[in-house]
Amino acid sequence: MTARLPFQYVVVRCVPRVDREEFVNVGVVLHCQQADFLEARWHVDRDRLVALASDVDLDAVCSALRAIEAVCRGDESAGEAGRAPMGTRFGFVKAPRSTVVQPGPVHGGTTDDPDGQLDHLLDRLVR
Repeated sequence: MTARLPFQYVVVRCVPRVDREEFVNVGVVLHCQQADFLEARWHVDRDRLVALASDVDLDAVCSALRAIEAVCRGDESAGEAGRAPMGTRFGFVKAPRSTVVQPGPVHGGTTDDPDGQLDHLLDRLVR
């Protein structure tokens, strides 16, 4: 039997008008320390976002999501956040902020396949 490993994840939301607190889920970030895994996956449903806020800057949303991916990968393009240890990088990604792209609350679970779990969460919570 394969050991199940604890993980944490956040759903990344697009909140086009922060004052209205309406959002569309656009991504998931999963961190599994024991598997040395931190990855972000995202999917932007442009029609849903435009229906929520016709003036949403879709390019800026996608750019913010690519920045989250870079932090998770530990990419140099992410600056100091990208050079930090993995747990610190997850802390950076999950920190609350009042921008158009923001993380939801942290959730947890166990898995024997962090990569497959991330796909499952993206399919269930975003697509």
